[in-house]
Amino acid sequence: MTSIPLRPPRRLVDLTLDGEPVRAPEGSTLLDACRAAGKDIPTLCQGDTLTPKNACRVCVVEVEGARTLAPACSRRVEQGMEVRTDTERARHSRKVVLELLASSTDMSTTPRAAEWIEEYGAEPDRFGADAARVDEEPKVDNDLYVRDYDKCILCYKCVDACGEQWQNTFAIAVAGRGFDARISTEHDAPLTDSACVYCGNCIEVCPTGALSFKTEFDMRTAGTWDEAAQTETTTVCAYCGVGCNLTLHVQDNEIVKVTSPHDNPVTHGNLCIKGRFGYQHVQNHAQNRD
Repeated sequence: MTSIPLRPPRRLVDLTLDGEPVRAPEGSTLLDACRAAGKDIPTLCQGDTLTPKNACRVCVVEVEGARTLAPACSRRVEQGMEVRTDTERARHSRKVVLELLASSTDMSTTPRAAEWIEEYGAEPDRFGADAARVDEEPKVDNDLYVRDYDKCILCYKCVDACGEQWQNTFAIAVAGRGFDARISTEHDAPLTDSACVYCGNCIEVCPTGALSFKTEFDMRTAGTWDEAAQTETTTVCAYCGVGCNLTLHVQDNEIVKVTSPHDNPVTHGNLCIKGRFGYQHVQNHAQNRD
């Protein structure tokens, strides 16, 4: 039996959140401290399996003595820090960011986006009908997943998951500058002609639905996608002996997509093409039994 090595305890630091004293482990972020204290800080680009990118800036908070607002997802806690999460300045910044994002991208499939827009009184329509948008048709060039860049907020999470932080495939990167910046394969080639290995780890970290399972995309198009009617069952992948955990999302007795628990020590939310997309045999066996 393999023993788990003991690690030295993390020192706790004292700070103040909205006037309340709290303690947080040294090295943790302000967002970690806020969540531990039960404070709901909005964030889009933050991922629990990735290094913070500070891209969306929705999670900004006010730190006493700092000239600018600080992104809570990456700013580390410090001894004696005084943090205010719900000041007029922070709320106004979140409002403007949400307005800019929602005016230029389709956030209809972004979890909690509509809730935050209402909470902060954001008015994306105030920029008018001529606000610049991507207006690009979804890219459907394979049978596994769809790229809908009309929903992309350029958080770079997919690039990180495909690159050095997890998969090391480097099939996608940021191309262009300014408003022309976009996520692209090399030379903008079809996904089928790129280095993509179809692990789907980019889908796992996408916060807006810009990347989605082909099954989900088709069901949303047909109006049959219903997350409220879906059940989730976590099991072990049967393709090899690594022991990856799979969470099967089932609707109407059919698997509609597969994810992986982010807290699993084997996968950390990542899978290979077989684990992510190779579930059709389960349904074929079920149909044969019927």
